Amino acid sequence: KLLQTFVKIQISSSTLAYFKTKPVVKQERHSITLSTSKMAGADGDDSLYPIAVLIDELRNEDVQLRLNSIKKLSTIALALGVERTRTELLPFLTDTIYDEDEVLLALAEQLGNFTMLVGGPEYVHCLLPPLESLATVEETVVRDKAVESLRKISQEHSPVDLEVHFEPLVKRLASGDWFTSRTSACGLFSVCYPRVSSTVKAEIRQHFRTLCSDDTPMVRRAAASKLGEFAKVLELDYVKSDIISLFTALASDEQDSVRLLAVEACVSIATLLPQEDLETLVMPTLRQAAEDKSWRVRYMVADKFSELQKAVGPEITKNDLVPAFQNLLKDCEAEVRAAAANKVKEFCENLPEDSREQIIMTHILPCVKELVSDTNQHVKSALASVIMGLSTILGKDNTVEHLLPLFLAQLKDECPEVRLNIISNLDCVNEVIGIRQLSQSLLPAIVELAEDAKWRVRLAIIEYMPLLAGQLGVEFFDEKLNTLCMAWLIDHVYAIREAATCNLMKLVEKFGAEWAQNTIVPKVLGMANDPNYLHRMTTLFCINALSEACGQDITTKQMLPVVLKMSNDQVANVRFNVAKSLQKIGPVLDSNALQSEVKPVLEKLATDTDMDVKYFAQEAITPLALCCGSFSPSARTLVIQLSTKMRLKWWNDGQLAVV
Repeated sequence: KLLQTFVKIQISSSTLAYFKTKPVVKQERHSITLSTSKMAGADGDDSLYPIAVLIDELRNEDVQLRLNSIKKLSTIALALGVERTRTELLPFLTDTIYDEDEVLLALAEQLGNFTMLVGGPEYVHCLLPPLESLATVEETVVRDKAVESLRKISQEHSPVDLEVHFEPLVKRLASGDWFTSRTSACGLFSVCYPRVSSTVKAEIRQHFRTLCSDDTPMVRRAAASKLGEFAKVLELDYVKSDIISLFTALASDEQDSVRLLAVEACVSIATLLPQEDLETLVMPTLRQAAEDKSWRVRYMVADKFSELQKAVGPEITKNDLVPAFQNLLKDCEAEVRAAAANKVKEFCENLPEDSREQIIMTHILPCVKELVSDTNQHVKSALASVIMGLSTILGKDNTVEHLLPLFLAQLKDECPEVRLNIISNLDCVNEVIGIRQLSQSLLPAIVELAEDAKWRVRLAIIEYMPLLAGQLGVEFFDEKLNTLCMAWLIDHVYAIREAATCNLMKLVEKFGAEWAQNTIVPKVLGMANDPNYLHRMTTLFCINALSEACGQDITTKQMLPVVLKMSNDQVANVRFNVAKSLQKIGPVLDSNALQSEVKPVLEKLATDTDMDVKYFAQEAITPLALCCGSFSPSARTLVIQLSTKMRLKWWNDGQLAVV
């Protein structure tokens, strides 16, 4: 009753008046008529107002209103009760499957959760008519959602109801005139097959065979996509007698879109068959697919290769899959090579241990060496993402002799993604050959790139540096790479100096404020006395970036004095950047430092002879003046942001107190 009252409250008075004054409500598009006695309740029961609102909104020209009404179905069903939902709401919905796709999609999704709203599993078959209609519509996403809901409520059916209600629905869909219903039927065979009688099972198998040889490619595609799933619920004898023949036929289909889906089903079928049957029943078709004339089919074989490898076992892998994998790595299509390259590590890991190293060194590594210099960057990038993992499989000696030259070549590749994939996986090599060996081999190449004449190459290495530092550790970084990072701060290209500043901030976040105080901050502050004003400005940029990460103590005691001293710099660009820096680090400082040290310097800069210096000093004075009170650091940050945006003027202490 409370819920009914709540629903009725949601109905506008105009809608109520409309339904109370109209003698009959007829919907032109749908075969449903509700009389006033039912609608308003001749006996005083007006609990059918919710369904009236639903009908009203479904007739509305606004798609959003119709969509909203569908999303309220569960609420309306609760208000109506299970009996009225079954006898009035569901028949109405069944007759209204003529709407926009988004409305039908929402309806299909809602009906999948309607079991308890129609009275529980005993009455769940009442949901089949509207879902059957939705499973035949033209839009694919609506059909898929309807099939998903049908699969869901099939589990609520008892075995008897499944044969009486659900299985006939599957048959009707499977024998429908339009391909849309037949494609939907393909997704329903596997959910009802295990729980029906032997006679019905035979009929279901026959229907599935018919759909696998349907004249329409879309139906054969749907059947091929569900072949593996259907095979899992069949008895082994029927897998051998029925599924294998269907698999062979679909894998030889004239449409490559059907053949590639058959490859996906091959994984499921191979896991079901005994080892002795795989060679005769599955492998001929799989060999054919690996050499298919369509690159999309070969791509699917490459993409599923690791799963196929696990399904067929070690012996077939050695005899059949290794040559097939070699061919895929050498394929004429870049997409196929990239998919195969992406599986190199996983394929090698799953090889039999007794012959793993021999197979890799003899058959796989020569192909990998060719891919390192492939003309397609996607192939090289895919290989770079997994090649480092081979080092843990091959061991230290083979890694140093055979893999390190490949890593070096990829580190120097012109494609930034290739370089990133190598650097981001250095920890794999580090575990095998050790940090010293790594420093003697790969790090010289990294340093060489960091000093490259092309500034974009240097920029790419800077971006990878925090990642590299995290893998190598703080001690090794200080020994080998710290000097390099500091050298970037005085690069002649501004983009490099800017990236180096951001790089320092990320390093401090990774290694901590104590490391920064001992290693980075002294070198940064030393640049404040550099003859080149650009380098002095870089000091200010670094202070801006590091102040928050280093904390109040380091900022106040070490950084602030340097910034204040630079306010007397002869170059105006440095002086106005001092004003900007003071504004930036202001939230980190305490109120005493702001009042006694920062404020006088900004007031002095506000009277500077240079217009830009005066402007930025005034910009900094306004928000920092508000922070001279006892605010927390977070509050000071907020005040600075707000006051800067509002362009507030300088206020005296009395005005500040009012604020």
